Amino acid sequence: MARVDSFMAAGAPTPADGRHGGTAVMGGIAELVNGMNAFTTTGYGSSQYQQFVNLMTLVRVDGGLEARPYLAESWSVSPDGTELTFRIRQDVYWHDGERTDARDVAFTFLRATDPETAFPNPAYWDHYVAGPEGVEVVDDFTVTFRLEPHAEILDPWRAVGIMPEHLLADVPPSELASHPFGSVCPVGNGPFVFASHRPQESWTFEANPAFPGQLGGRPFLDRLVYRVIPDQTTLLTELLTGSIDMYLSLRPDQAATVVEDPDTRLETFDPREFTFIGWNTRRPQLADPRVRRAIAMSTDRDAVVQALLRGFGTVAETGVPPFHWAYDADLEGPAYDPEAAAALLDETEWRDRDGDGVRENASGAPLELTVIFNAGNQDRQTIAELMQAELRSLGISVTPEGLEPGELARRATDPSVRDFDGLILAWVHDFRVDEKDLFHSTRADQPLGFSGLRDPELDRLLDTLQLVVDRDQSRPLWHDYQRRIVDLQPWLYLFYAQKLTGVSRRLQGVEVDFRGEVVTVGDWRIQEAESR
Repeated sequence: MARVDSFMAAGAPTPADGRHGGTAVMGGIAELVNGMNAFTTTGYGSSQYQQFVNLMTLVRVDGGLEARPYLAESWSVSPDGTELTFRIRQDVYWHDGERTDARDVAFTFLRATDPETAFPNPAYWDHYVAGPEGVEVVDDFTVTFRLEPHAEILDPWRAVGIMPEHLLADVPPSELASHPFGSVCPVGNGPFVFASHRPQESWTFEANPAFPGQLGGRPFLDRLVYRVIPDQTTLLTELLTGSIDMYLSLRPDQAATVVEDPDTRLETFDPREFTFIGWNTRRPQLADPRVRRAIAMSTDRDAVVQALLRGFGTVAETGVPPFHWAYDADLEGPAYDPEAAAALLDETEWRDRDGDGVRENASGAPLELTVIFNAGNQDRQTIAELMQAELRSLGISVTPEGLEPGELARRATDPSVRDFDGLILAWVHDFRVDEKDLFHSTRADQPLGFSGLRDPELDRLLDTLQLVVDRDQSRPLWHDYQRRIVDLQPWLYLFYAQKLTGVSRRLQGVEVDFRGEVVTVGDWRIQEAESR
């Protein structure tokens, strides 16, 4: 970190224009479990900080979902669609003073596509030529990738932060996930420089005085702090008392309080995020899709939406969000019908054989489910408790279990563990929806293969969807895919919830939209009189 301090000290002085200075404090319930390690990111919060705060992606998307230059100043695609070439900016430096160049981009690709790295979203690269044959460093600031023609070829480069080759090239790929770079000593190249991390407490970043002027230059803020505050009631209190400036993922029942307070405002945006209960179909009690469908038919999702979202959301049927061009607006998921659910479950081997109110299979094993969620998230606890009550009448025993976020992630994503029946999570899709990592048979034992689903028809659709570039030709396949998901019910899709953010009025320049809450972080500012 001495090199970082030295390079930052040599940067441009802070402008004395009254707009620069101060600390903005954000609060959220969960640790940034993957830190600034773009090779291992499964969490929404970590990816936000990587893309917009500490690291840089090659491209960004604007409010109209059009790709715009960022670390890459330009790009081109060969006429036959088999080569993608990026021209890298020459004025971007790692926070330790090394220049970011084409070798960093090639290194990031090679490590992300190395199976030993266990990159959690391998579907990003399904249509790229793997290994060294797939990438060529043309010169210090030009890199070419080889691929097969497919849809949305730029999307991976919007999502994946470029990593420093000069610091990590000697780390074996299998050790990247546990390397201290991510949370102990990350060195980025974005608008904010890592300063400190107190596990389960806070992350602190400081303004990068060497950030290119054409990309906005030094941020207005001196410092950005993310605090981990597991209790949402405490988060609201901290916002109202001025201890934090932004409360991420505000609960809908807290929205009115924020609106009524003269010192805070409510920011909302339409979701890419949906909440679901992911079933572990490896478990014998969940292996039969009829059981999973009966559970869906016994869950009053409309009531869940009304109880939890207070009008800030809609029922979800699949993971293809309403804003997506392939969304099937005519798709009908399982309707709430407890009687039909019981009749469907009666067709399976699960019956109440001993009269205790809980169904058993032929060998006497009870139909019992443990549903895990992150402790401190009151909404997810409520979902688990509602499910517990509703499924009791169906003859299914449900035990809710709240876990610390790191333990939840381990039990959900570690293929050697997978210790759950159901887990309640929220999922944020990329702008290119590709669920191969979630549901393809070949990914069942990968970190995101929560369900362990194996279905040949679903595999066929997942293998085809990304290859059909023409949207009119692709749309019927997308509709088939969504119908198949509804039939199989690997996850119980609950709702799309609008993202709610509480913001102190002293923090200016905050604009939130479907890309996230920190998209404009370089423009955030605090009036001089209110700096702290």
